[in-house]
Amino acid sequence: MPMKSRPPTPFRIRRAVPDDRERLIDIWWRSASATHRFLSKAQLDELLPDVEALRLETLDTWVLCAQPGDAVGFLVMNGRVVEALFIAPEWLRLGGGSRMLRHARKLAGPLTVEVNEQNGDALAFYLAQGFEIVRRSALDSAGRPYPLLHLEEPHAAPASPQPLQPRF
Repeated sequence: MPMKSRPPTPFRIRRAVPDDRERLIDIWWRSASATHRFLSKAQLDELLPDVEALRLETLDTWVLCAQPGDAVGFLVMNGRVVEALFIAPEWLRLGGGSRMLRHARKLAGPLTVEVNEQNGDALAFYLAQGFEIVRRSALDSAGRPYPLLHLEEPHAAPASPQPLQPRF
């Protein structure tokens, strides 16, 4: 399989603005469809209204751009907690996720994150970024049977954020 080439321009990160709303939802949908293989299309369809209701553009959301105005991913923070990190499928494994985490660390210091146990690619990504598994929950924060792994970067004090509902 040929290696993906690097993007032609460096990534840029900016805060989300109201005009990003539809693009962020599109990135979430395509990314979740590609990476959350443990969820059926019907289950993703059920989650979509909840994700839309979050109004991602109004949260502490940072947008990854490949070119000015070209959003290819986003990260939602809640203090030191990474609530969401989604990259458009065609931009996966090109350094955007790592770039977003470096940005988040500059803002908040050592980070914490929850990952669906069934999402092996996300787990491998966070472990490669230096996170460690500190505990497991049998259910997700909405009480669904999707176990969560709670990860922290070394030297991170346990986080106690105000949860955003629903979890992605």
